[in-house]
Amino acid sequence: MNWYEDDELWSGFAEVLFTPERAARAAEAVATSPLLRFAPGTHVLDQCCGTGTFTVPIARQGHHVTGVDLSPAMLARARRACDDAGVEAELVRADMRDYVRPARFDVVLNLYTSFGYFDTDEQNLRVLRNAHDSLRPGGVLVVDLLGKECYARWAGQPKVVDVEDGRVFMHDTVLDGWTRYRTEWTLVRAGVVRQVSLTQCLYSGAELRRLVEAAGFVDVRCFGGFAGQPYDCHATRLVVRGTRAG
Repeated sequence: MNWYEDDELWSGFAEVLFTPERAARAAEAVATSPLLRFAPGTHVLDQCCGTGTFTVPIARQGHHVTGVDLSPAMLARARRACDDAGVEAELVRADMRDYVRPARFDVVLNLYTSFGYFDTDEQNLRVLRNAHDSLRPGGVLVVDLLGKECYARWAGQPKVVDVEDGRVFMHDTVLDGWTRYRTEWTLVRAGVVRQVSLTQCLYSGAELRRLVEAAGFVDVRCFGGFAGQPYDCHATRLVVRGTRAG
């Protein structure tokens, strides 16, 4: 089983991955970001939507949102989050390498480092091509992840995150000449130890821009965050925006 297919991982470490603070930052980004500002009633595809971190605030803006995720546990959490917020969203269990609705959406989002899950550029490129084919002409793709340049500033430094009645110890290892990285997490709680390992592809701004262009997008630009700032030495995230040609 691949790590991204493991529901135990998503449910067991959900409180680390999907914190209330992260949800608040997502809601703020949706409310303020020029990269996430869409015309009223926009049809949005949220690839790898998880617990609805972005699905909920985008739906709250009055947009028509379809969230896609492979994990039943994450989709169940997303449904509860939508219900709690009083918003409507279509939630679909599917692999983003397979999910495509030709010319159905105005916007496709792949956010919160949900890109690069797969072992090869070919598989990750398929995700982008599905996004391209799912967009109407003139539609927009937004990808948000931890770019290689940002990751290099703290890679290899062990990290500790406190959770209720326990701690999560995190350690990253750069692999294959800075093309991939492995993150190992160890949760220690009440005398019980749980360990998981995740491996993802690692992209620089230039590498991801070329991949997005290879998927057919035009006017591809890199930003250093949702505020639309430059992708430079001060960037904290890599946000790439591209357009399906009209």
